[in-house]
Amino acid sequence: MAPRKPKVQESAELDRVEGAPHPRETMRLVGQDAALSIVSRALRGRRPPQAWLMCGPPGVGKATMAYRIARYLLAYGASDQGPEDLSVAPNDPAALQVLAGAHPGLLVLKRGYNDQGKLMTVLGVDEMSRLNSFFGMTSGAGGWRVVIIDTADDMNDNAANALLKLLEEPPSRAMLLLLTNTPGRLLPTIRSRCQRLMLKPLSETDMQSELAKLLPDMAGEERKSLAALSGGSLGAALRLAQGEGLALAEQATALIDRAGNPDMLALYSLSDKLSRITDGLDLLGDFLAQNLTERIRARAMQGQTGLHKWVDALERLRRHFARSDALHLDPRQSLIGAARELSATTRRAGPV
Repeated sequence: MAPRKPKVQESAELDRVEGAPHPRETMRLVGQDAALSIVSRALRGRRPPQAWLMCGPPGVGKATMAYRIARYLLAYGASDQGPEDLSVAPNDPAALQVLAGAHPGLLVLKRGYNDQGKLMTVLGVDEMSRLNSFFGMTSGAGGWRVVIIDTADDMNDNAANALLKLLEEPPSRAMLLLLTNTPGRLLPTIRSRCQRLMLKPLSETDMQSELAKLLPDMAGEERKSLAALSGGSLGAALRLAQGEGLALAEQATALIDRAGNPDMLALYSLSDKLSRITDGLDLLGDFLAQNLTERIRARAMQGQTGLHKWVDALERLRRHFARSDALHLDPRQSLIGAARELSATTRRAGPV
């Protein structure tokens, strides 16, 4: 009989996709060989940076990479004692403790719940204050301690300043892994004290291969559609596969396509639909951000100017949907607010 997985209580598993293993439980890293090679040379060469700024779209494996780095450091330290691919055997004591969320040398910081049981809209200074007690103790191979901040985008100003102070006077044998979907939101002084690590969208081949493993009962054509719609994000593809996911992704596309002339009747109809779908508004916000991100990236590669206005709008929309989800706001109010943001930005910067 296979051993039962330990139960883990986290403040909020925002990086878990229903039907897929949590990044903490994922031992395989797909499609990120270039980034993995960079980290491997640094760790096994015994000269790692104090912090990595792990950049890339949501769902491409940033959290999976972070836990892989953490397991290696906690098992082998910054040494060449482990494999070049930074893998750690699942039955290694460090790996088992990380899986259980119980390794004393690993701290994961993310948005949690407030006293009323509602998900907080930001990662605040109270959560960051846990760093002080954490770095007051020693654990792991050679005393290594690892902090994963998921995501650094969620930090408010006070939290960012607390992190900056730590980066200015880093503890010895400490590694900070800052996950970010939009590094431009972070303070320049934070970015300058981290080594940037880019994780790229997965290739179509990798996407279809992984979806075949994770969604074996789905028809091949459907998996192909998921891979095309998700922009190289495995996390986005798995969300699309859930319930009304594909329909919501199409609605998000329509919102952007009609940004200059919103269809109010369609918005009212969509808001009624979202009220009947579990986490419907949250999913729509994710798909909207994903679609908008892909469009901005494509226009940038074509040399289009003025995209900073759309980047700013994207960040406002992210915060808008996070707040709406945390405060359980009426879907109609949230949708109209998003449509107004898209419409105003289209007037200022043109369509995207």
